Parts: sequence; structure tokens; C-alpha cells
Amino acid sequence: MTSADEQPRPPSRRSVTGLGAAALLAAGPVLAAGAGGAAAAPADPAAPARRAPARPSAVPPTDPRNPDFGPSVLVFDPGMSAAEMQSRVDAISAQMHTNQFGTERHAVLLRPGAYDLDVNLRFYTQIIGLGLNPDDVTVNGHVRVEADWLQQGDDPNNLGNATQNFWRGAENFSVSVPAGEIERWAVSQAAPYRRMHLRGIGVQLWNGYDGWASGGLLADCKVDGVVESGSQQQWLTRNSDLGAWNGSVWNMVFVGSTGVPGQHFPNPSHTVVDRTPVIREKPFLYVDGSGAYHVFVPALRRDASGCSWNGGAAAGESISLADFFVVRTGTPAATMNEALAEGRHLLFTAGVHHLDEALLVENPDTVLLGIGLATLVPDTGQPAIRIADVDGVKVAGILIDAGAVNSPTLMEVGPEGASAGHADNPTSLHDVFFRVGGSHLGRASVSLTVNSDHVIGDHLWVWRADHGNSGTWGWTVSTGANGVVINGDDVTMYGLMVEHYQEYNTVWNGNGGRTYFFQNELPYDPPDQAAWGSSGNGSLGWAAYKVADSVTSHEAWGVGSYCFFNVNPGVVASRGFEVPDTPGVRFHDLVTVSLGGVGTINRVINETGGTANTGTQVQYWVNYP
Repeated sequence: MTSADEQPRPPSRRSVTGLGAAALLAAGPVLAAGAGGAAAAPADPAAPARRAPARPSAVPPTDPRNPDFGPSVLVFDPGMSAAEMQSRVDAISAQMHTNQFGTERHAVLLRPGAYDLDVNLRFYTQIIGLGLNPDDVTVNGHVRVEADWLQQGDDPNNLGNATQNFWRGAENFSVSVPAGEIERWAVSQAAPYRRMHLRGIGVQLWNGYDGWASGGLLADCKVDGVVESGSQQQWLTRNSDLGAWNGSVWNMVFVGSTGVPGQHFPNPSHTVVDRTPVIREKPFLYVDGSGAYHVFVPALRRDASGCSWNGGAAAGESISLADFFVVRTGTPAATMNEALAEGRHLLFTAGVHHLDEALLVENPDTVLLGIGLATLVPDTGQPAIRIADVDGVKVAGILIDAGAVNSPTLMEVGPEGASAGHADNPTSLHDVFFRVGGSHLGRASVSLTVNSDHVIGDHLWVWRADHGNSGTWGWTVSTGANGVVINGDDVTMYGLMVEHYQEYNTVWNGNGGRTYFFQNELPYDPPDQAAWGSSGNGSLGWAAYKVADSVTSHEAWGVGSYCFFNVNPGVVASRGFEVPDTPGVRFHDLVTVSLGGVGTINRVINETGGTANTGTQVQYWVNYP
């Protein structure tokens, strides 16, 4: 394993425009072919449906044994032809190979049992096991992400660049890799490996020899072998049990996990927090022994170590799919809102869902679950989702893509001035991604606004486009001032990634906030220093992460901010992090980086830390104050 200083680093995420898909996949959903070879899931461990509409509904009912997930969702059964299933996943892989900003979406659902598959997982594709436990579904083969399409450096034959391997995921099954072979998960942001059991000698988080990779998540997983991070620049491992970990570049963070390295920062840059203070794992779809679909909502855990399911059935609650409204493409937002008002949950199928009004979540414990990178586009300048100040809402597996009409915020968790306490049953956001530009023209003043107290964020990528389809990105095109604004108290974020916004990328106004892993790139595209403005007090530009001067308590572990001012390398940021100088505000294991030496960050935090620029590209700081 080479040292951090020897690892290659891309000068940027190279712009890729005009990338077309392969031939369209014409196949519709594959339904289960009977029970042959299928292993029954464990019996439903919890009470059935919690609530039903109080009056006859105009919203269509959902048959929990035969739901209509639409044409972009494939459901496989072990009794089906292995060759047919392989052909289907190969067709999806070919279509989505370079399809970074297309509108196609895919989900592959695996009923309990065993499968012989080699899945090369590409854009906007999610593969999901339908067992109650990850070991109820086993893939004998590979479910992998390769760095095999994006040029790295100046050599057109070197396609080892994984820095744009976004928007895909594997969830809730086991993979038994053939003897002597290694799995590969060469990804960057918005590509979670979640609730998985990987059997074999281990997994590489880059292309395995010289490739660049730029961030990812391993959560609620068991890995029997070794995780090799290689040139992976930053990574969060949360509540997972590993055989071992090997490697470090700038910012490797481990929270509530076993089999991980000891605390050491920097070189190697291992930030280790032994236990997770409060977490709810992501809700997931499963099939019970009778063939009925449910969504399992894991229970809240405190002071947690290791994955939630390794000791047997995880604690939590099952909700029959009969209590969900299944949202397919073309469903009016008014119908979704009627379902929500009646007490239904929403399951968004793989596809792009356009909204002409905000979705209003006003009932406590409501679940909004997307599969196959389900995407919401607010077309009329409203938020995509507005959540009341109520207990226990769960939003999971959704990409919110700004529309052409500017939205004041894309998602609002609690109204302005929210003040109710939710410590016993917080709202939680899991694998929720935000995008401003790239696919189409998009504008939003703020992407995520959190007003409620005690909210948990569990893997959020909040991204203003630095590349994309022609005419969809640029300083005056895809506009967004702030990625995340947190006004609520006692908000906890795990895996917060916020990039390229035009003012403060993250603003934290609430007290008692905690962040475990923060990754940021400042905007690439300020045309000059004057255009980027100033946060005041003689500052140049805007810090990545701002804790308001009024805040008296805040803590963060494993945080990094990078610059790459490729439009004008003379642009300077005064600092990466800006916080009040008070003993209750504490930061641990910080890093700032000038990517390729293109641009300057003068200080790491406030007036502390060295200058990241052409001369010294990486600057660390261990504790502040």
C-alpha cells in the first residue's frame, strides 16, 4: 500500500457532455416464475398495517402480493433461467454504462434465494434483496462497480477514473465472490453499499491499480475479508463489521464499526469514533413467506456498534405495502398529496417524477421510499417535499433534481420556526441526494433546509453541477447559494457531502449539531474573485462549512474541503471552515486540499492552519480549538 503522498489525484472531475445511452432496454418487469428454488423469507416479525385511510379513497389501492412497480423494475426469482436474468442485467448495464445525465432509471429486485450473477452496476441502477435479512438473498458471483469508462489524465486509453461513478447502489443481500477473486466497488458520491454481506477475500474501493476515486459509504454491512481503500480519497464506514481495513489518503472516517484501524490523524488519516450516538437504519422493501410485500422500518439505536442485523433479526416495524401508494411515472402530484393526506406512505418506483406542487408530509411516521434512484423534479419553483414539524418521518432513496424555475429550497424539514422536540422519534433522511443542474437546467437558492430539531441525516450528497449536459451548468446557469441550511437544534449528520454552491455550502444555525464525515468541493467556476463575493470581514469567497456566530455547541469529526478553481486559478478562499471561537464548538481531524494546485485555500479553520495551494496542496489540522 503506497502512502497518501504517493496516491494519484485527478485535477478535476472531467466534464463529460453529450454522452448518449446504448440501445434502449425494451424489456418490461420480470415477475416471479413460481417457487422453484426460492427460499422463503422469515415470517413477518411485527404487527401488520399500522393505519388505514379513514374514509373511502380516490387513490388506487395497492395489492401487496402483486404491486405494479412499472416497466423499469425487474423482479427476479431463483426459479427463473439464470441466462435470462444475466441477459437482463447485462442489457441494463450496457444502456447505463456512460448514461450519466439521462432520464432512464432501473431497479432489480431479488426474491429470497440464491442467484448466479455477475452484475456490473452502472448509472441510475439499484439492486435490492427482498429478504428480511441480507443472508436471505445470495448472489454467487459479483455485484461490482468498475472504473471503465471515464478518461483519467491525458492518456485516452486510461479509463481508470472513478470520480464520476455516481448514482447507483446495492442493498440488503449477500454476495459470495468466487474463491481467489476480489470484489470491486470503485465509486464516488451517491453510491451506497448498504446492509450488505460480502463473503470472500475482500473489496477494492478503486480500480485496483492506478485509478482515482472520490468518496463513498459502507453502512450496516458485514465484510468477511479486507476492505482496500487504495487511492480512494475519502470514505465513511458506519456501523459495519469488517474483516480488516487497509489504506488511507485524506479522510477515512469510521463510526460505530468493528475491524477498523485505530485512531490516527494524519498520515494515515483514520478518524475513529467507537460508537454511533443515535441512528436509525434505512427502511427497506422485503417479501414475507406468503409472498406479500412490506417495508421494514428499523428501530432507533443509541450508542450503537456494528451492523443492526448481525446478531439476528433487527428490531423494528413492518408496514404492509397495502398502506403505501405506489408512485409510477406520470402520477400527478395532487394524487400523491391526496394519498399522504389519507395517511398512506409513498413508494416511488424507478423513474423521473415531475411535480407541479410540493408534496406535503403532515402525518407523523410517514415513509417516503424510492427505489432505482427515483427522481423528483419540482417544475414550478416550489419545494419538492415539505415536512411538518412531526415525529418520525423517514425519507429514503430519493434524488431531488432542481427544476428550471428557481425553488427557494428543494426540501424543507419542518416549517420555519419549528420548535417541537423529537428526541424519542426523530425524522431521518437516508440516501437522499440533491442536484442543481447537470441533467437539465436547474436552480434552487437552498437545496436542503432543516428547521426541525433532532433530525438525523444518513448519507446525503448535495451537489450543484460542475459538469453535465450542454447548457445545464455554469456560474450564471445552474445557480444555488447554499447546499444545506440547518436551523434545528440537536441535528446529527452522518456522511454529509455538499459541493460547488456559490456561497456557504453548509450553514449551521442550530445548537447541539454533530457531523460525522463532511466532504466538500468549493465551486469550480467563479469567473473572478469579485464574482464570488465575500462573507464579510475582509474574507475572500465563502467557507465550505459555516457555524453561525450565535451557536454555542457544535462538534464535527473527519471534515474536508477542497478547491479547484479551474475557470480562474487566481481565485482564493480565505478558509475552509468558519466557526465561532468558543469552547463548545469543536472540530476534529480537518483537511483542506488544492486539487492539482489549482486555486488556494488560505487557512483550514478560521485563522488556523496552513495554506493549500500549488506549493503545498494538502493541509491538515487535528483539533480546533
